[in-house]
Amino acid sequence: MMLAAHRRVLGFTLVELLVALFIFAVMSALGYTAINQAMQNRERVRSQQQRLAELQVAMRYLVQDFSQIAPRPVRDLVGAADEPSLRGDPRSQPLVAFTRGGVANPAGLQRPMLQRIEYALDEANLQRVTWPTLDRTQAVTPQRRRLLGGVRAIRLRYMDAARQWVEQWPPTNTPRTPNERLRMRPIAVEVTLELEDFGTVTRLIEVVG
Repeated sequence: MMLAAHRRVLGFTLVELLVALFIFAVMSALGYTAINQAMQNRERVRSQQQRLAELQVAMRYLVQDFSQIAPRPVRDLVGAADEPSLRGDPRSQPLVAFTRGGVANPAGLQRPMLQRIEYALDEANLQRVTWPTLDRTQAVTPQRRRLLGGVRAIRLRYMDAARQWVEQWPPTNTPRTPNERLRMRPIAVEVTLELEDFGTVTRLIEVVG
C-alpha cells in the first residue's frame, strides 16, 4: 500500500503533462520568434552596410574624376567638330562628359594619363562610362560600369570664374573665344544625388589647379 502511494507521488497526471507541453510550446514559439527577428535584423544591417559601401565607392569615383578635370578638348565620334574638355547639360544624356587627368597606370602600360569619362543616369542606375582613347571614333567601344542603384535623380552644378553656380557647361554667357571655351574648367563641381533610401546626398568637389 505504501509502495503504490509512493508511485503516485513520483508519477505525472495527464493534466500536468498537458500543462508542461503547453509551456514548452509557448517557450519554443517565443524562442523561434526571437531568433527569427535577430536573423532579420542581422540581414537588414548587412544589407545597409553593403548599400553604404556602394555609395562610398560611387562618391570616391565622383570625387577622383571631377577633381582631376583636364583642359583637353576631344574630337566628336564622327570627327567633325571639337567637344569641350567638360560638357555638362542636365537635359541630355550623358549628363556630363569630360577629360580627366592623373589616371593611374600601375602596370606601366604605354597609354596617355588622360581619359574621357561620362556619367549618365540609366533608369535608376548611375553609370560611369570610360573611353580607351580621347579622340574617339564610332569603332571604339567604351567600358560601362554601374556605380550606384536606387538613384531617383542626379543634379550637377558648376562654379565659374566669377564664383557663380551654373547648371550647364561651358557657360552660355562667357565672353571667351571659341578655343578658350573648349578648354574652360570650373572651379568646383557640386554633385547632388537623390536616393530611394538615403534621401539627398550632396558633395562639393574642388577642381585641382
